[in-house]
Amino acid sequence: MNVIFIMNDSLRQDHLGCYGNEWIKTPNLDRLAESSAVFDRAYIASHATLPARTDLYTGRYTLIYHTWSPLQPEDVILPEIIGEHNYTSMIIFDTASMGQDEYNFMRGFSGWEMVRGQHTDRWRTDSMVPVEWPAAPYKLKNLDRTVRWMCHKADWRYEKDYVTPRTFSTAIEWLERNHTLDGFLLWIDTLDPHEPFDPPPHYLKLYADPEYDGDQIIYPQYGRSSYMSEAELKHVRALYAGEVTMVDRWIGLLLDKVEQLGLLENTLIIHTSDHGHLFGEHSLQGKPGGALGNLYEVTTRIPLIIRHPKGLGAGKRISAIVQLPDLLPTILEFLEVPVPETVQGRSLWPLIAGETEKLHDYAFSGRYPYMLDEAKPSEKDTKYDRWVNPGGLPEARTVTDEEWSLICSPRGRPSELYNLKDDPQQKVNVIADNLPVAARMQQALIEFMKEYGTPPEVVALWKYAPEEMVTPPETAAKELQPEEMLYPAEVQPGQPVAFLSEEDAGRRLASDVEELELEARSFGAILERDPLSLIYMNGQYYWAQDLG
Repeated sequence: MNVIFIMNDSLRQDHLGCYGNEWIKTPNLDRLAESSAVFDRAYIASHATLPARTDLYTGRYTLIYHTWSPLQPEDVILPEIIGEHNYTSMIIFDTASMGQDEYNFMRGFSGWEMVRGQHTDRWRTDSMVPVEWPAAPYKLKNLDRTVRWMCHKADWRYEKDYVTPRTFSTAIEWLERNHTLDGFLLWIDTLDPHEPFDPPPHYLKLYADPEYDGDQIIYPQYGRSSYMSEAELKHVRALYAGEVTMVDRWIGLLLDKVEQLGLLENTLIIHTSDHGHLFGEHSLQGKPGGALGNLYEVTTRIPLIIRHPKGLGAGKRISAIVQLPDLLPTILEFLEVPVPETVQGRSLWPLIAGETEKLHDYAFSGRYPYMLDEAKPSEKDTKYDRWVNPGGLPEARTVTDEEWSLICSPRGRPSELYNLKDDPQQKVNVIADNLPVAARMQQALIEFMKEYGTPPEVVALWKYAPEEMVTPPETAAKELQPEEMLYPAEVQPGQPVAFLSEEDAGRRLASDVEELELEARSFGAILERDPLSLIYMNGQYYWAQDLG
């Protein structure tokens, strides 16, 4: 028996046709869903890219102890487990953070191939020349990576030149050469539809307003989304939609090859993602961190489609809560490989077979609280999308059950509670009227952290009276003091943006600082004048009222 595992980074569940989306075209994933078990309540555990993959490799809730960091020598991981039982394993990926430096997410695989060219990939040097910005630099998240992406793609002319098509083409070729193996795991890992949102033009045309002639914000800045106009935000969504349809097309070509090679009868196919992405919901863009790092449903709930070669669960919709650590024991049970004692996830086959209706009462999602480390995170640790909280409280953790979602903050910041049945878009925070529910879910989080070995000093951050979820005591220092001097500029009429230094303002506004004629103002004055003034700090945009 074989397994094909497909991971698409940053793929929102609600952007697939099989999950009810009628705008974006995903005919191939919809086709796969028809012959598969489809999980409606699949959630991440560790956020984001590499922590989520560590959960998948180990079958553990690693947010308790594991940072954005390499696999550890003591980690018991999927490719090594099945290798001991004579399965061949191959990983084909373009998610550059998995293969760069010492991260080594190829470890244990019989073979591996990294497809080059994503924006975090230190690939070419000969083409790293100045480029014309696709959008005003203050709207772009990472200027260096945007330049790298534009240079990487400078000579691409056809769809087949883009990274995702090359990754799936490589996987298809591997299947043609290896489909007769006596048992294999093929892991396909693509960064798309992650930023940069820059699909081939024919995909963008499917969704973009033909009259739009504004900035191409292919790598939108994280944080408060009000730096974009409504038209710009709509176009960003169209860029993302084009990426999703491109990914779907190449999944379809892979599925066609699987069928042509006669593998449907003996191959388990799993498709999923590591998290979603905010596009203006809660006035936020991207995957912000710190005080803006609350994990809502659009980020934590992910697609999960599992096709059994013998038709087990075909066409079934499963509403039970499951999480990414559950996939490792699911794969091992299918391959008839014993599950190591280190694994914390639970096999999904009892749900798929209808032997049980529930595996978990709750889903727990969050990030490791980096600022509690004794040593400061290194510059290397801040690569890619990993957020290092700059000295404040850890980020909230999300607890989800069949009806409710609690954004449970550490003591010092307010928490949020949403009734997912009445308010699936999470528009109305009802925590003040439902404190007993919030208290129950807070206690479940504390018990979860204790069960999996969270240090007592971390658990203590979430142990406080439920009333403090609504009105927390003033235990956290303000991010900015009233007397601190900033450098504001009106980037558009009625759109003030303030920077912490003249140098940062010059780089973000792509102008000579002297020509800007910046005049320093105190944070207190900016806050008083307009609480919704944007302030660029820690790599993302805040409103002034968020910081004061």
